[in-house]
Amino acid sequence: MKQWVRSAALAAVWATTLAATGAMAQDKISLDSERDQVSYAMGMDVANSFQPVAPFLDLAAFERGLKQIFAGGKPTLPEAEVKAVDAALRENIAASQGVPMPGKPPGSQPAAVDKTKVGLMLAERVVAPSLAPLKDDIDLPVLIQAMRSSFAKQPMLLTPVQAQAAMEAYTTRKHSELGAKNRSEGAAFLSENKNRKGVITTPSGLQYMVLRQGNGPRPTAGSKVRVNYEGKLLDGSVFDSSYARGTPADFPLNSVIAGWTEGLQLMPVGAKYRFWIPSSLAYGENGNPGIGPDAMLTFDVELINIL
Repeated sequence: MKQWVRSAALAAVWATTLAATGAMAQDKISLDSERDQVSYAMGMDVANSFQPVAPFLDLAAFERGLKQIFAGGKPTLPEAEVKAVDAALRENIAASQGVPMPGKPPGSQPAAVDKTKVGLMLAERVVAPSLAPLKDDIDLPVLIQAMRSSFAKQPMLLTPVQAQAAMEAYTTRKHSELGAKNRSEGAAFLSENKNRKGVITTPSGLQYMVLRQGNGPRPTAGSKVRVNYEGKLLDGSVFDSSYARGTPADFPLNSVIAGWTEGLQLMPVGAKYRFWIPSSLAYGENGNPGIGPDAMLTFDVELINIL
């Protein structure tokens, strides 16, 4: 080999080695903050879920996909391409596990899988939607470090018990902070709203307005009723709607939140009311799926019938 060729080859190897060493040098060797611990624990959890996918996943593309969504961008891969990548990935996982590939005869070879596209797809379509609300608390390189170490079966900086404890402490703190924020904002809204024309406040703190008066009987606390309704959070986002489902809802008044039990007893059949329900009469400090802790709720309710 000519001297200059040999030198160029050695330089290329050296540059590659330096790049790899630099990347590893950026890895954490200890987790000194809650942010580090939570990010690492999240990475461990994602890696555990994606272990069967690890051989087909490019982590650099996965990180790019998370950054794309965290920054408010749209998914890189169009829907049609996502379906093709997903199908190829499923075939390769099945083949690697020695099980029949979905939709293919025995002995068939799996479709070629693009690891970059798999990384983007899983980041943008699967992981980012659930992590995006927490993005400000996530150190993305630390999360990726945990995934890389887990996939490579390297020693981890947290044990599973430590990771679980870190996540529980973080979740408890965030829940408490969100509850305090919701209580403050809800109280401020109700304090101003009670002075609006047409708003009536009951002794419990429930506020309501008659949107359409009815002329039928009123239910009691033990009644079963049929209603149409739409529920909104303080920011105006709809979290539940019988209108959207296209069918009324039936339920006994003694099985719903206190604000509904009280409010619907004020309504004659045929009426439509708007209720502003303080958190103490709604889901309280625990919240509910789609509803944060101590959230004030707004409902438009039509009482169709007493069953």
